[in-house]
Amino acid sequence: LQAIGTSAEFQDHGEWHQPAGINEKELRQFRYLMKKMLCNIQLSEEEISLVLEKAQLAFQDEGTLLEIDAPVSICGDIHGQYNDLLRLFNALGWPPEKRYLFLGDYVDRGDNSIEVILMLLLLKILNPHAVYLLRGNHETLAVNSVYGFLEEVRHRYSRDLYIKFNHLFNFLPVAGLISGKIFCMHGGLSKDLETFDQIRSIERPVEVPLQGLLADLLWSDPDRNINGWEISSRNVGYVFGEDVILEFCEKLRVDLIVRAHQVVDPGYEFFADSHLVTIFSAPNYCRQFSNLAGVLQVDGSLCCKIFQLKPK
Repeated sequence: LQAIGTSAEFQDHGEWHQPAGINEKELRQFRYLMKKMLCNIQLSEEEISLVLEKAQLAFQDEGTLLEIDAPVSICGDIHGQYNDLLRLFNALGWPPEKRYLFLGDYVDRGDNSIEVILMLLLLKILNPHAVYLLRGNHETLAVNSVYGFLEEVRHRYSRDLYIKFNHLFNFLPVAGLISGKIFCMHGGLSKDLETFDQIRSIERPVEVPLQGLLADLLWSDPDRNINGWEISSRNVGYVFGEDVILEFCEKLRVDLIVRAHQVVDPGYEFFADSHLVTIFSAPNYCRQFSNLAGVLQVDGSLCCKIFQLKPK
């Protein structure tokens, strides 16, 4: 990892305010852990367990469908690319001055999944109304036991800690609704989704099944070459056409669907007459792609613009 020295980039962005549900001693403790991370000092297993416990309480205070107001910046997959996550914050601003919604897939693939998820959890604990995290398909034991996270945690810490991470993931919200008009998830739409109340009613903690509404929200993809619905080649979820997107937006009175889940070279890709956008925020993904990172910035009037970050 590349240290960012005195962490001046972080410290210069806003003053700390004590969040509700956290006492003065805890505030000092979690700020200290944040400073350790920004100086590239590895946290102990005991310290990480404390972060996981407190973050779980933060997620339990939220709905399964996050309902928040703009302005907010929406980020897609990060996949263990910790230095690039820090670059995004340094470019756009740190919480709480800037508000963020992350669409999942924090772990696997990249080299520093532990740092990515811990940084985001600490920011969530310290800024509960400026940092929001959704669940991606890689925040499941069935997936992250295969694509790197298990091996990383087991090698650096223990299998017990890996289990604790996945227990926490079962509490993550699964979709977001911004100002009632921008619908966000990691994957895509579901044939089963008729009203937002269906998402609101999903009880957590929950493991992601192989089919149904929850699986589709985390796994499905748009496909400009089809109409309607088809079974996904991923063997979980569906692919859906432009007609499905336009019908859904009209039925649920939303203007835009924002999702992640797929690498796109510019870091973003619009679809269905700009009623859906894919956002991907890991530049030079897996060191195999030359893609840019994209972030969708939504202002208070729901006007959107794209920020792009080049690979370093």
